[in-house]
Amino acid sequence: MDTQNKINELKEIIEKYDNIVFFGGAGVSTESGIPDFRSVDGLYHQKYDYPPETILSHSFYRRNTAEFYRFYRDKMLYLDARPNAAHEKLAQLEAEGKLKAVITQNIDGLHQAAGSKTVYELHGSVLRNYCEDCGAFYPVDTIKDSTDVPRCTKCGGGIKPDVVLYEEGLDDRTIRDAILAIQAADVLIIGGTSLAVYPAASLIDYFKGDKLVVINMAPTPRDQYADLVIQAPIGEVFRQL
Repeated sequence: MDTQNKINELKEIIEKYDNIVFFGGAGVSTESGIPDFRSVDGLYHQKYDYPPETILSHSFYRRNTAEFYRFYRDKMLYLDARPNAAHEKLAQLEAEGKLKAVITQNIDGLHQAAGSKTVYELHGSVLRNYCEDCGAFYPVDTIKDSTDVPRCTKCGGGIKPDVVLYEEGLDDRTIRDAILAIQAADVLIIGGTSLAVYPAASLIDYFKGDKLVVINMAPTPRDQYADLVIQAPIGEVFRQL
């Protein structure tokens, strides 16, 4: 079956069902200009004094906070990015009552910017930042405009982004809510993710519904279990729905 016929089949699934959940990854945001870490041209294939996976770890953040922030400001903040067709269609489907939740591994806030309300951010968000001592909230501009380690203006404590670093656990409540949404779904659409990042990818195991759809440029470990697999840019697919 060619791609167009598969997109038409996805249209029919969306028309038929009113209990859909979307599980997405970096590929959802690449068409908004945010690079995929693991793509050929992604951050993991660029050259730095340390590998990005090392810099974005909890232990590196504690040991070398200034270097962490130099990398973070340079490579993790894409504040000019705007939602693309995938974000916008998902928000529309939610407004129509068909989509019950977006579960995302992304930290860019673009689903909310497009209008999605029920969004479970498995890895947090660059838009939220907190003082580690007093808990005061700081917007992303505080991080962007800092030149060294950002400090709380109230108590002088260090400010940490509300993102899940390597070696850190996912938020229990977010995981629980995501699992409940997946368990209750009749349709699960997986999009823009290689399903290589755990434990996030393991949440798919909780799906027991009718239709599993995978939309990704490259094959994933779940393709063999899917009712429909579309290998195409996700924005291109959603633009036609």
